[in-house]
Amino acid sequence: MKATAIPSDRPVRTPRRLAIVYHSAHGHTEHIASHIRAGAREVPDVVADLLKAEDLTATPADLIAYDGLVLGSPTYLGGVSGPFKHFMDATGPLWRTQRLRGKLAAAFTVSSLPSGDKQSTLMSLFVFCMQHGMVWVGNPLLPEQHRGVPEAEAANRLGSWSGLMAQSAHGAPADAFSSGDVRTARLFGRHVAETLHRLGGVEAGSLVAASATAGVSA
Repeated sequence: MKATAIPSDRPVRTPRRLAIVYHSAHGHTEHIASHIRAGAREVPDVVADLLKAEDLTATPADLIAYDGLVLGSPTYLGGVSGPFKHFMDATGPLWRTQRLRGKLAAAFTVSSLPSGDKQSTLMSLFVFCMQHGMVWVGNPLLPEQHRGVPEAEAANRLGSWSGLMAQSAHGAPADAFSSGDVRTARLFGRHVAETLHRLGGVEAGSLVAASATAGVSA
């Protein structure tokens, strides 16, 4: 007798791997990173890992195994931290061979002030990902305080669409974030994971090969 396939309630999807790469000096950025991972893990068939940027500096090629990257750094003097920039520079060989091309990319940052020039940090991460040929996904959440939610509880209360922003007071404990920022982190992680499935994985090697065979010259 021929076996009959058992129907599933949801379509079979290829598992996707998401790396959340971060540097955290005092634990605040790591705390937000953990909530981004929690949100991503709510999406079926997504494996989300937390990776420290300083650990990847010696082995940046480890990123090739992932379908998407979420990059996170505290904002120091209007940019990423020194250890995170060291990691970025270490990816030079991957840039020369375009090994990250076509992968999904997103970013987040934390500062001790409501503004803190966090936007310039996100922009530096955006440029970094564009140079690697990655596909950027932003933060589509509308600020919920516009709908009457108390600001401290509102998703995207800081009004950032290029990436995720969070804020914790100077010297505060690592988990001292508003409930709104924590909720935003989880929703952001879920959004990135869902987008990863929606767009599917693109192999960098196939894109590089296509560019080579196209014969386009400057």
